Amino acid sequence: MEMTWEGALEYCRKNHTDLSSLVSETEHLLAQKEIQKDSVTEQVWIGLRYLEDRWLWMNGDPTLHQAWTQRDQDYQCPIWTHCGALTRGGVWENRDCQEELYFICY
Repeated sequence: MEMTWEGALEYCRKNHTDLSSLVSETEHLLAQKEIQKDSVTEQVWIGLRYLEDRWLWMNGDPTLHQAWTQRDQDYQCPIWTHCGALTRGGVWENRDCQEELYFICY
């Protein structure tokens, strides 16, 4: 199922607990393994959002583990792309929150 970031957040909170937060390398690897199916979009929403000049997990978890690509520094000051996604390649990307992507709930 594909939804906007906010739609995915609402769905996860209603039917599970929240959009997933990848606070450790283990959680990151498990999520990456989960999205390798051909039917899943290249990127999937995770519970990461740019608010108040920093990236935050929506469930309040600390952002100690990070997996931004070294080539793309746009995540440090995103203008239009305030929602976080995990790629099949295992890196985080900041995306337009109105895009419709698959998502990971926990």
